[in-house]
Amino acid sequence: MESIYIIFTVTVLLLSYGVYEYIRHQKRVKSIPIRIHINGTRGKSSVTRLIGAGLRAGGINAITKVTGTFPRLILSDGSEAKIRRKEAANIIEQLQIVKYCQKNNADAMLIECMALQPQYQKITETQMIHATIGVITNIRLDHLDVMGPTIKDVAKALSNTVPKGKMLFTSEDKHHKYLEKVCKKRKTKFHQSLKESVSDEDMKGFKYIEHKENVALALDICQQLGVDRTIALAEMKKMLPDEGVLARNTIIEGKKRINFYNAFAANDPESSLMIWNSIKNNIEDNELSVILLTIRHDRQSRAMQLIGLIATKLDFDFVVLIGESTNLIEEKAYKLGISKQKVINGNWDSPEKVYQGLIKLSKTKTTIVGLGNMGAMGAEVSTLFKSKQINKE
Repeated sequence: MESIYIIFTVTVLLLSYGVYEYIRHQKRVKSIPIRIHINGTRGKSSVTRLIGAGLRAGGINAITKVTGTFPRLILSDGSEAKIRRKEAANIIEQLQIVKYCQKNNADAMLIECMALQPQYQKITETQMIHATIGVITNIRLDHLDVMGPTIKDVAKALSNTVPKGKMLFTSEDKHHKYLEKVCKKRKTKFHQSLKESVSDEDMKGFKYIEHKENVALALDICQQLGVDRTIALAEMKKMLPDEGVLARNTIIEGKKRINFYNAFAANDPESSLMIWNSIKNNIEDNELSVILLTIRHDRQSRAMQLIGLIATKLDFDFVVLIGESTNLIEEKAYKLGISKQKVINGNWDSPEKVYQGLIKLSKTKTTIVGLGNMGAMGAEVSTLFKSKQINKE
């Protein structure tokens, strides 16, 4: 009987503590006036950083948390702190961010959604963040093993972070009607940001390759919160981008000029195609075009999608496979009709070997586009190319 009593007592104490902490968290989060929860398939980290920069320029004490390639906390002065994890990423991490923002009297908390499972996305919004402004950057075919199998399923999953009775901003241009219906049901004001609202002149001055739709989305939110558009845009151009942002590095090796594009973070077919279409206009007629595809063994379905895109919609000279389980993707490439002369599975097992192999493959003028994933050496290879660039962008 005594052991049963002890178990009962401990259980009651734990439950009581859990309720107590839940109530404390709700008080903390409600004490932060502006709470922006950013979700979507692509561009979450970029949009989160852009909004944070714009709000800081407007004098708003904004603290920003991005997951991105590497998790970061961006403080109100624009400085960054690494988020160190002892274990695998967990949505409980968001509770500590709320606590930090409350302790530091933040006017605004910008937090990138780190959940993939639909139920966890819902919990993050309804129990942890309670956004005053929800953001869904776009809806693309990715993480289908978790949110799929169809684009409608992905849209439904992402809509779990649409706040009730508040505002939702999105730059999604194909499935925005679905989001609009969700907003109507939840009595939330819907706003669609259009890339046409951002001119070519507006885009001049960014230190990396940014997308108009991301800038449009961030500017609309900053204006909604009272920040002048010109002031916000100027600060956005000064901000430090995420490590996985689309960027070009120009390398000179002997008589060879190589343009290397880090597009590893755009790892769904639709985003990859958009980026390829924007890059190919810069490739000269006599220039060698190489696709560097990184492959993770736990993202085989994504690699299969991308090699399908490469086989059917991209015009290239070589596709180079690096990372894990490359033989499976090589076989798939041949089945899809890619010539064996165009596929290079070099089994290069280090960033330096990848770099040297690509330099050897290159001709006088070469463009290399990295697709697939920042993992499986993607991040390391892009860092190596960046360290050897001649254009300090």
